[in-house]
Amino acid sequence: MGTTPRNGTVRATYRHFHRIAWLAAALALCVIVFGAFVRLSNAGLSCPDWPTCYGRAAWPTHANEVAEHAANAIRVAEPDKAWREQLHRHLAASLGTLVFVLALLAARRRRHGLVQVLAAGVLVGVSIPLYMHAQYGVAAALAIAGELILLAAAIRWDNSDLARVACLTLMIIVFQALLGMWTVTWLLKPIVVMGHLVGGMTTFGLLLWMAWRATDLPIRLADARLLRRLVTGGLVLLGLQIALGGWVSSNYAALACANDFPTCVGKWWPPANFHEGFVLWRGVGVDYEGGVLDGASRIAIQMAHRIMAVVVFVYLMWLALRFLRMPGMRGWGTLLGLLTIAQVALGIANVRLSLPLHVAVSHNAGAALLLATLVTLAARIREPKV
Repeated sequence: MGTTPRNGTVRATYRHFHRIAWLAAALALCVIVFGAFVRLSNAGLSCPDWPTCYGRAAWPTHANEVAEHAANAIRVAEPDKAWREQLHRHLAASLGTLVFVLALLAARRRRHGLVQVLAAGVLVGVSIPLYMHAQYGVAAALAIAGELILLAAAIRWDNSDLARVACLTLMIIVFQALLGMWTVTWLLKPIVVMGHLVGGMTTFGLLLWMAWRATDLPIRLADARLLRRLVTGGLVLLGLQIALGGWVSSNYAALACANDFPTCVGKWWPPANFHEGFVLWRGVGVDYEGGVLDGASRIAIQMAHRIMAVVVFVYLMWLALRFLRMPGMRGWGTLLGLLTIAQVALGIANVRLSLPLHVAVSHNAGAALLLATLVTLAARIREPKV
C-alpha cells in the first residue's frame, strides 16, 4: 500500500496485510460478543485488579487460592465469573497486538513511520507495569504521550496506504485498554462502560473497512457518491443507537418498563426524568453495579432508546428498499432489511422475556452485524471506472 490508483483502490505494500486485517476484524467481533456476555452475566467486576486477576496472568480456579491477595478486600473471588473477565482481557490484548502489526505495516513506507509507531507502542507498554506498581501519574503521562504520537502521525499522513486509519485504530485500541481498566477501577461507571462498547464497535468498523479496502472488491455504481452518503447517514444513526443501548445496559434500564411493550408500565408516556437519566458524570467512588438511578430516570433512558430505535428502523428499512430496487444490490438490500427486523425483534424479546442472557448477547451481536453491513457498503461502493 504505497499509492492510490486513479480508480480509488488501495494498493497493498505487504501481500498479507488484508489477511491480517480480516483476522483482526473477526477477532474484534468475537471480543464484542464475548464482552457483551461478560457484562450481561454480571462478571464485569470479577477481577478487581488490572491487568492481572487477583495477581494472576490467568485467573483463580478456587477462591481459597487467592484468599490473601489484596484484591479480596475489594471483592471476594468468584472463579466461575473471573475466567470470563480475564479471558476477555486476553482476547482484547491479542486484538491489540494484531492492530499494532497492521499499524507497523501501514506506516513502514512513511518517513519515520516505523519509529513513530514503535515509540508509541513502547511508551504504552512501559506504562502498564508502572501502573501495576502504583506509579499512576508516570503511567498516565507515558500512555498519553504514546497516544499523541499516533494522533500526530494520523493527522500528518493521508490515507492512500491506510496509514492514517491504521494509526487511528491503534489509538482507539490503546484508549479501549484504558476504558477497560477504568471499568474495573471506577466500578462500572456508566459513561466508561458505554464508551467501552462504542470504542469496541468503532474498532470493529475501522478494521472491517481496512480489510475491504485492502482486499479491493469494489461495487461499481453510477450513483455511488449519493449512496455512500446515505450509508454514512445510516452509520451515524446506528452509532447513536448503539451508544444509547450502552447507556441502557450500563444503567441497568433494560427492564425499566418491566415486561411491557409497546407501552411502558401500562402507559404510552409514563413519568420519566430525562434530566437525571442523562447525567453523564456522577463522580468516582460509587459502585454502579446494579444501577443507582430511580425508576423514572431509568424509564427515561429506556424510552429514549425505543424512540431512537424507531428512527433507525425506518431509515434502514428505507435504505434496504432502495437497494432492493437496484439491479445487483438486491442481496444487500435483503440482508440489511432482515438484520434490521431481527434486531428490533431481539430488542422486543429482551423486554418481553425479562432479558434472557442469550437474547441480550444476540442483541449486541445483531448491532455489530448491522454495523458490519453498513461499513462493508461504505467501503465497497465506488464510482464506475473512467
